[in-house]
Amino acid sequence: MKGVSSAPGDYIHFKSQVPLHKIPIGTKQWRYYDFGPKVVPPLICLPGTAGTADVYYKQIMSLSMKGYRVISVDIPRVWNHQEWIQSFEKFLDAIDVHHIHLYGTSLGGFLAQLFAQHRPRRVRSLILSNTFLETRIFAAAMPWAPVVSWTPSFLLKRYVLTGIRDGPHEPFIADSVDFVVSQVETLSREDLASRLSLTVDAASVGSLLLSDSFITIMDTNDYCAIPQELKDQLSERYSGARRAYLKSGGDFPFLSRPDEVNLHLQLHLRRVGVEAQPDLVRGIPKDGDGGSPSQKHDEKDDHDDPPNHDEGDPDSPSADNQSPPAPESSEAHDVGDHLLNNAKFCLISHEDKTVLMDPALLLMKQHAIDTKVPLSWEIFTFCLLPLYVESLYITSGYCLKFRQFV
Repeated sequence: MKGVSSAPGDYIHFKSQVPLHKIPIGTKQWRYYDFGPKVVPPLICLPGTAGTADVYYKQIMSLSMKGYRVISVDIPRVWNHQEWIQSFEKFLDAIDVHHIHLYGTSLGGFLAQLFAQHRPRRVRSLILSNTFLETRIFAAAMPWAPVVSWTPSFLLKRYVLTGIRDGPHEPFIADSVDFVVSQVETLSREDLASRLSLTVDAASVGSLLLSDSFITIMDTNDYCAIPQELKDQLSERYSGARRAYLKSGGDFPFLSRPDEVNLHLQLHLRRVGVEAQPDLVRGIPKDGDGGSPSQKHDEKDDHDDPPNHDEGDPDSPSADNQSPPAPESSEAHDVGDHLLNNAKFCLISHEDKTVLMDPALLLMKQHAIDTKVPLSWEIFTFCLLPLYVESLYITSGYCLKFRQFV
C-alpha cells in the first residue's frame, strides 16, 4: 500500500465550495455534508468502517448539480445497533428530514438495512454496495472484541487498514485506497473503536417491509473486503432487487468508478420516483446553500444558460474580422489564419528550454523571415556586386603585370 498522498484537486475544490456541518445531538456529535435543492427527498450516504462523510464527495458534486439533494454523514460514536437506530432518527429530526433514500457501503449498508427494518416509514429505498446481512463472521474473526474500547489507536488503525487489499492496483483504484487511508488517519481512537464494535456486535437484518423493487444492489466483481459468501446471501435475500454490477472498482467504487456509480444512483432515484430539480441548481455557492443562486458560478457552470453571443456567435463581429488585412501574400495569410484558429499557444523548444509563444508572435517571426529573403538579394545586388567586380578587376591587373614580368 502506498503512503498517504496529497489531496486530489477535485476534493480541494469540493472542500472550498461545500461546507461541513457539525451539530451536537444529545451526547453525539454529527458531522455531515448536505448539498442540493432542499425540496428534493435526500439521498443519504453511509460509509463503511474506514470511511468518513468525505469519501462521497464525488457523488455530492455530481448529483447535486443534476438537481438531487445528497447528504453524506459520518457514523457517530455509537456502540450498539439499537443506539445507532435511535441516534440516526434524532439526527433526521434535527435536520428536518422525514423520508429518505439510503446508500450504504460495507458497514454503512448493514446499518442502512437495520434502520429500514426498524423505521420502515422513513426509508423509501435502499442502494446497497459490498455489504452484508449479519455480523457473525466478523465477530469470529475478532476474538479481542470485548477489549476493543481499550485498544490503542495505532492498533485499531492497523487492524482497519489490513482489511484493505494491498498490492499493485490500477491508478484509479490506487488513488481511491490512498484517499481512504488519509481519511482513516483523521479518525480518533473512539471513532474506530465504536465502528469496530458495530461490526462485531451480534445482529442480523430481519425481513423488511420495503419491496425488493425499491432496492438496488451495486457490487464490484473484482475484489473487496466483504467475503463473497456474504454478498451472495444478500443477493438471495433480495432476489427481486435491481442488480448493478461493476466490472471493477475494488473496495471503494464510489471513488475509483464515480461515473458508473453516479449513473446507477441516478437511475435508481428516477426508478423509485425521486424527481430532480435542475432548475433550482444555480451553481455551487461559497456559502454552502445548495438551493441558492450563485452568479459567479452561473456564468461558468450552468449549462442551461444561453450561449454568449459575444464569443461564439459567427454573425457577430470578432476581433479577427475587424482587423485590417496585412500586406502579405495569400499563402502566408492562409497559414496565419490556420495557426490563429486552431491553436492558442505553440511550444517552441530551444536546447533545454521550453517556452510558450503566442501564435501571433510566431506568425510575425515567420513574416520577418519571409521578408528577409528578398532583402538579402537586394543587399547582394546593390552592395556586394560592385565589390565583387572591383576585386575581379584588381585580380586581372595583377595577372597582366605577372605575365609581363615573366
